[in-house]
Amino acid sequence: MRAMTLVVMLLALVATGCTRVQYGDATATETVTVDFGSTDLQMIATSMVDDLLRFPPVVQLTAERRPVVFVDRVQNRTVEHIDTESVTDSIRTRLIQSGKFRFVDMTVVDRVREQMDFQTQSGMVDPATAVTMGRQIGAEFMLYGALTSIVKRDNRTRDVYYKFTLNMMNLETGIIEWSSEKEIRKTQSRRLFGM
Repeated sequence: MRAMTLVVMLLALVATGCTRVQYGDATATETVTVDFGSTDLQMIATSMVDDLLRFPPVVQLTAERRPVVFVDRVQNRTVEHIDTESVTDSIRTRLIQSGKFRFVDMTVVDRVREQMDFQTQSGMVDPATAVTMGRQIGAEFMLYGALTSIVKRDNRTRDVYYKFTLNMMNLETGIIEWSSEKEIRKTQSRRLFGM
């Protein structure tokens, strides 16, 4: 029994001793599985931003001013758990860095309201430095979209087709001023012997 315990402890020690952590290139192609991954996220964000910034009416619209936009949540219509907020975060960040758009963030409205109430009602903030209520700028456009997938498989192959659609609507007119799609197909095959 004692020898068995020693063997188990030794195996545990060897197993933990083999653990290695290393940094990798965050932009390198990730091909561990056919599931939605970091490479897909980066491809979608880059494709959408490039397409939007090249669209002639948008080029004209942003030539002399920076329209205000808000991003609605992208719907995940796939069977996978995918953090679509991460996709929209990447798109918003790239658009802001382009210098062509400004964004309002609807996800923090409640916290902004709390801070404004604190500044104007708590009596703890110098009124001369408190922000003025009712001065925020309304968004002119809304970005919204969806991620869908079609999965097909047989005994040895799994094929996944993703389609990401993003739209930009003029909030005043309801017109979709721009729309784009990015398609990704990934196939995973299993070898006859082993993986």
